[in-house]
Amino acid sequence: MTTLEYNTERPHLIIPEYGRHIQKMIEKAVLLKDRDTRNKTARSIVAVMGNLFPHLRDVPDFQHKLWDQLFIMSNFQLDVDSPYEKPTPSTLHKHPERLRYPQAHPRYRFYGNVIIRMINTCVNWEKGDLREALEYSIANHMKKCFLTWNKESVDDSVVFEHLYELSNGQIDLRKANEDLTNSRDLIRTKQNLTKRTPQPQPQQAKRIFSTNKKNNNGRF
Repeated sequence: MTTLEYNTERPHLIIPEYGRHIQKMIEKAVLLKDRDTRNKTARSIVAVMGNLFPHLRDVPDFQHKLWDQLFIMSNFQLDVDSPYEKPTPSTLHKHPERLRYPQAHPRYRFYGNVIIRMINTCVNWEKGDLREALEYSIANHMKKCFLTWNKESVDDSVVFEHLYELSNGQIDLRKANEDLTNSRDLIRTKQNLTKRTPQPQPQQAKRIFSTNKKNNNGRF
């Protein structure tokens, strides 16, 4: 009487995509004592692994990946002659280098770091109409960011003072006669941009579905 063998009682599959038969073939190849026989068996197993995914044959370094996976599934115990450099457990579990996150602590955080970049770009431009237009564009954007942090009305003089301070005195609109965009208009523009498209009600959605079905099939 044969007993059933459940997958939960079997050894863990290292790369489940190849299935348990490939795993068993590799485990038997590890136990082979003759090196030539192991080399032939390893090449045969790699060929079978490649046949399981024929659509990947044109992928660069496909054979290299197959050999690496062969050693990984053998827990790096298979001693054969590989056409590529053998992987090691240290290279497999190597942690990537920690990414450097830009540490920036702006004086007025509600403006964000992008404003600082815009100001630095603006001060390098030659003085003229184009730079003046950019200065007012930056000031309007600062006012809009300020309104995100402070929902009430923002005085233009406060924005001009902050712009003068952040530009180290190179952009001075404090004595300008031109006003910035009205706070209500900036808030209304932001609300229009963030407003979601209303979803159709169940009855309306049903009529839309019926109309599309009639147009596509010519009948209900």
